Amino acid sequence: MAANTSGLEEELSCAVCCEIFKDPVTLRCNHSFCKACLDRYWQDEKTRECPVCRERSSGPQPPVDFRLRNIVESFLKEHSHKPTGMLCSLHDEKLKLFCVDDEEAVCVVCQTSEKHRNHKFQPVPEAARDYKEELKTTMKPLQDKLESFNEVKKECDKTAKHIKKQAQQTEKQIKEEFEKLHKFLRDEEKARIAALRGEEEQKKKLLEDQLENITREIATLSDTIRVMEREMKAEEVSFLQNYKYTKRRAECTLQDPECVSGVLIDVAKHLGSLKYKVWEKMLGIVQYTPLTLDPNTAHPELILSEDLTSVRHSDDRQQLPDNPERFGYCVFVVGSEGFTAGKHCWEVEVGSKTKWDLGVTKESSKRKGGISLNPEEGYWAIALRDGDRYSVCTSEPSPLALKNKPEKIRVLLDFDRGEVAFFDASDMRPIYTFKERFTEKMFPYFSPCLNKDGKNPAPLKICPVKAVIKVD
Repeated sequence: MAANTSGLEEELSCAVCCEIFKDPVTLRCNHSFCKACLDRYWQDEKTRECPVCRERSSGPQPPVDFRLRNIVESFLKEHSHKPTGMLCSLHDEKLKLFCVDDEEAVCVVCQTSEKHRNHKFQPVPEAARDYKEELKTTMKPLQDKLESFNEVKKECDKTAKHIKKQAQQTEKQIKEEFEKLHKFLRDEEKARIAALRGEEEQKKKLLEDQLENITREIATLSDTIRVMEREMKAEEVSFLQNYKYTKRRAECTLQDPECVSGVLIDVAKHLGSLKYKVWEKMLGIVQYTPLTLDPNTAHPELILSEDLTSVRHSDDRQQLPDNPERFGYCVFVVGSEGFTAGKHCWEVEVGSKTKWDLGVTKESSKRKGGISLNPEEGYWAIALRDGDRYSVCTSEPSPLALKNKPEKIRVLLDFDRGEVAFFDASDMRPIYTFKERFTEKMFPYFSPCLNKDGKNPAPLKICPVKAVIKVD
């Protein structure tokens, strides 16, 4: 019975003061505390968290849990007649000693029993103090681990919100892009139907003109025939007197009627390879870039364009998940597609920027903390500093002497030959070539870099290439 009472008393005890509840309140996580203890705890903490599981509490101050308070009052009333302290279940004596060997509380009679002969004992208060200190030490790693789990949980919650935001924004952009295509198709449909209607009116006018001529000639011929028929019915002398005139009138100079050619609608012109012709014309509104940027890798201070083809550095740090792929310290971003074979080329508009990095990096390269730009760290890049200091990113940066300031840089990755080459895109003048044996997936890498004074905010832009239709 004593053990059952002890268990119930533990359930009705506050985790902060370790005493029986006084005006208990229950949090959303179902942990309960004395109202005064929770108020004091929250007063010392920056955030309102559960003292046990660290779950954040939002909303108004929790009210007193009257149901739990009634249970506490019933428990205290039921056990108020019993002596203070637990009693030995064997000897009905107070448990004043603690057997260190058996790790259990005993009474003075148990101390002299055969079961506890030659055992070491401590007074209960002293043993409780020592073991509480021991548990505090044992509990510290658990508290640290709990804190670590709570931090990961917070990051997961943040990531879930970001995923929802990403999905909404991406859906919005998809709809906008398709609306542009739909508008193009609707406009093209209207234009082609208008052309068809125009040809229909032209052909109808042509046919109407021909019908008008034929109708006029029919009237002339009908009139001549009527005169001749009338003369032929006249008296013989009268007929013969008008014969010459009637004969001349009967001599028809009209050409035989012909159907006008080309009067039908040119259906083949309107329907022939219609989808292909529309698709070909669509190239005028479709822009193709050889690669796009991966927003999930971008440092929080980098702003990407909606079409993911340009990036700029901003002083404002965005609230983004700290996922493993994202650069956490260096303001870098990589392309969305990696390469494991073949030749790949792209041009980057650097304009008049005074500071930037460009190149490639391997898939396993470091993303968090400080990064050294050199091949040993998995980065093959060139850089510009102070507007005119170009350099090759190696363990000891090597200066590059360029005659002109390039406005566009062409990057050529030849995976199979193990080369990363940089050119001035205006005249294809070589800038530098790395030679390496690549053993894993390689990604394009970019850093638009703000100056210390906050200047140089212009973006790096991946240049589009002209798309052509090749028909075999």
